[in-house]
Amino acid sequence: MKSPLRLTYDGPLAILTMDSPPLNLFDLAMWDAWETEVTRLSADPPRALLIRAEGRVVSAGVDVQVFADIDPAGAESFWASQLRITQALEALPCPTVFAAHSLTLTAAFELALACDLIAATASARFGLVERKVAFTPSMGGTQRLAERAGPARAREFVMTGDLYRGSTLAEWGVVNALFDPHEFHDAVHAYAMRLATGPSMAHAATKRIVGAYLNGGVSAADEVLPPTAAELVRTEDHRTAVAAFLAEGPEHRTIYLGR
Repeated sequence: MKSPLRLTYDGPLAILTMDSPPLNLFDLAMWDAWETEVTRLSADPPRALLIRAEGRVVSAGVDVQVFADIDPAGAESFWASQLRITQALEALPCPTVFAAHSLTLTAAFELALACDLIAATASARFGLVERKVAFTPSMGGTQRLAERAGPARAREFVMTGDLYRGSTLAEWGVVNALFDPHEFHDAVHAYAMRLATGPSMAHAATKRIVGAYLNGGVSAADEVLPPTAAELVRTEDHRTAVAAFLAEGPEHRTIYLGR
């Protein structure tokens, strides 16, 4: 049976593609595939990860049959398991990019919010529409949207259940980059590849510092900064880039090796 999710590689860039036509719905098979692939990526992180989707839509969200089938006695365990996928994706040490070329609803958008960067078309539509089944986003989307856009925007987004364009979310600071729909997939691939071929250890350090800030504010980030900087001083990429800068100037073309 074909998996709804496939993991491929383009050199240092891992590409995770949702391909479960026609709507890339999050049913049990999709969630199982996500758990498998995120576990694999956690054990052997790439230098960058691009998440994308085949088809007309990125995802129409959760298959409503899932809600009908959940045993209330096991609901807490079920949703805790799905939240762990979000947390594991967020914890990857490499840069992560979510590509949204069109409609991106509920679980898919929650996973996008766990990524470092979101790229979209201006016309792509995003929604956390769980209110239609008298529910609330349960893969961590609400709090991660609040982190990016503020609590008032998160409440608005979830309580209204409205759909918002990529252009609007770019204004809110939720979407990081907008690309033309006619060249979207090539453009976002190049965007992610730039990260994959960059100074990987420095990117991981940046994620560590931002994570410390989010968990404990400026003082927590300050605490982890000196040992993190000391680790970078010892990396091959740093030493090579410093030497190249001194020899060639700021436009040097150092090839980073990720170590």
